[in-house]
Amino acid sequence: MSEKLIIKKYANRRLYDTEKSAYITIEDISLIIRGGREVEVVDAKTKEDVTASMLTHVILEESRKRNILLPVPLLHLIIQYGGTLLSEFFDKYLQQTLKNYLVYKANVDEQFKKWLDVGTDLTQMTQKTLSEMTPFQSFPKFLPDTKQAGKKKT
Repeated sequence: MSEKLIIKKYANRRLYDTEKSAYITIEDISLIIRGGREVEVVDAKTKEDVTASMLTHVILEESRKRNILLPVPLLHLIIQYGGTLLSEFFDKYLQQTLKNYLVYKANVDEQFKKWLDVGTDLTQMTQKTLSEMTPFQSFPKFLPDTKQAGKKKT
């Protein structure tokens, strides 16, 4: 299985998975990507790479189902300033910001898991210690020895 899955896009808007030799839907592309695979979408007639356009279409379809993708003021800015300013922002900053967020989130999740493991270990150790202890086990050691107290030393 190759790293990138090649998908052919036909003029009739049909998408063809070259690995499985079957037609797929936009939802299928979303599931493939969520599964960790990268895709490359190529126009079947012109051989032009249309991956960016198709992935944007996938995102828009998903946002249509939830009725929101980006806040309206941000959409206005995207339209107002067009490609130059925002494409630089997306290329340089947004991608790196998202990558940093995902690394940070993974680290926090890992640390939280370690804390839970430590808490579980402490709970188990406490239960073991308490079950081995009897509350009055050493109490008789502090009482005077009545057998010895009654006898006088000679």
